[in-house]
Amino acid sequence: MSSRKGRKDTARMVREQLAREQRRKRTLWISVGAVAVLVIAGLIGWSVYSSQQSDDFTPPTGSNEAGTGVVAGSGPVTVDIYEDFLCPACKQFKQTSGPTIDQLISEGKVRVVYHPVAYLNRFSTTQYSTRSSAASGCAAEGGRYREYAKALFEQQPPEGGAGLNDEKLVDIAAGAGLDRDGFASCLREGTFKPWTEHVTEEASKANISGTPTVLVDGKEVADRSPEGIKAAVETAGR
Repeated sequence: MSSRKGRKDTARMVREQLAREQRRKRTLWISVGAVAVLVIAGLIGWSVYSSQQSDDFTPPTGSNEAGTGVVAGSGPVTVDIYEDFLCPACKQFKQTSGPTIDQLISEGKVRVVYHPVAYLNRFSTTQYSTRSSAASGCAAEGGRYREYAKALFEQQPPEGGAGLNDEKLVDIAAGAGLDRDGFASCLREGTFKPWTEHVTEEASKANISGTPTVLVDGKEVADRSPEGIKAAVETAGR
């Protein structure tokens, strides 16, 4: 009698243990399934967000195919220039090597892609890097990006302040040969701010960490002097 009772207790304990194991497995699979659903939902959400981000901008006339910069020239060697209009080193580069770049363009040796990034907003109280880059998009739309960029650097404001106001940006545009009213409308409506965000985001993805950065056929040029630029272009063209 006692032996039968012992066997029944043992069987009951085994059944309870099996039942507990089954419940644990069901709970585990339910948790795994929930995590998988969240991961899939996250991936779908990111995909939708990314597609919206990539499509939600209009590059100005004269941009490259990727919409990451404004093109000048059609030579066999591609020169990418990443510049921020609040960057003092960019101003210096424009003053010292800008004429050399212009010469290489006019000689048909290079295709230059200007990428006006907004890296230095933290050094402005009005996000001047973004505002000036968007303004350069308006200038590119009017076919005078280089003229406008040169004028922006010539009148570059100091870091840490408000930067040039919109009225001044319009005055510079008019001085660079752009239609005042059309430019003012483009600037006021923020037409190229989404483009500026795209240019800056893509530059960051390409590991461009500072300005000015100059690439010749995809290779960064350490010596950005006129001689260094010419030498890099000649080497790439061989």
